[in-house]
Amino acid sequence: MRKYYFINKFDTKIISKQSINTGIIYRNYDSKNRLNTIIKLKNYCKKKGYKFLLSNNTKLAINLNLDGAYIPSFNKELNHLSFSIKKKFLIIGSAHNNKEIKLKEKQGVSILFLSSIFKKNKNYLGLNKFKLLTNLTQKKIIALGGISNKNLKLLNLTDCVGFAGISFFQKKTAPKKGPFK
Repeated sequence: MRKYYFINKFDTKIISKQSINTGIIYRNYDSKNRLNTIIKLKNYCKKKGYKFLLSNNTKLAINLNLDGAYIPSFNKELNHLSFSIKKKFLIIGSAHNNKEIKLKEKQGVSILFLSSIFKKNKNYLGLNKFKLLTNLTQKKIIALGGISNKNLKLLNLTDCVGFAGISFFQKKTAPKKGPFK
């Protein structure tokens, strides 16, 4: 399964613990040294072999030659379609309902984050509604929202190709108890 980890600061201790198939999405919109941080993250991710995507700034992601861009559900603009992008540049977007799914398709995303599958917030879908919404698009679907080790296996009941989150990736594994360490 594909995995995407949302970060808002450059913390090598947490990032370095991720598996190689985890994409890193930087989404800090108000950092003062944002450009310096993005460049440091780009270099770190390239060195470690992680895919690195920038949230909500496709033009900057293209100019910095990043792996891709993430378009949040609140971004309704289509101006990034006028930029020329390299073939392997990945555009990902998130949606919460059918209307937003159709908008993300117009925005040219190749992968769609659909939320919230498990987290009970204002965008809560649950498993059944999540499955119904995935049938409304041909895009690859990534599950987002409230994913934990306990409900990770439930993703096999859906057609999603991966998952994304924050807290799932920040959890530290507890040391094994007992005589064998």
